[in-house]
Amino acid sequence: MDKVFIEALEIDALIGIYDWERRIRQTLVFDLEMGFDNRVPAASDDIADTLNYKAVSKRLVEYVSQSDFGLVETLAERCAEIVMAEFNIGWLRLKLSKPGAVRGARAVGVIIERSRAT
Repeated sequence: MDKVFIEALEIDALIGIYDWERRIRQTLVFDLEMGFDNRVPAASDDIADTLNYKAVSKRLVEYVSQSDFGLVETLAERCAEIVMAEFNIGWLRLKLSKPGAVRGARAVGVIIERSRAT
């Protein structure tokens, strides 16, 4: 399976369960791998045939910056649903990191993998 990826996409969001977290915006980091057959765009050399990672990134920035969830698990699931539905992705691996959330750790977060039921 071919994959298109987006690495270290930083988006500021309102996220968290503690009172102090509800008063500030925190930078979240997204890494995505999306299953996509790259043979068609490789043959045509036409951007219209690609999985447009700029459009995926812009959509996630739009959604995440407007979101207001308590849990990164919820946000990760919603982002996966959006990308799979709106960009017709059959398989997705999404890593959502929350840097600085735990003292002594660079980041914490979740990694989820989703695929369409066949």
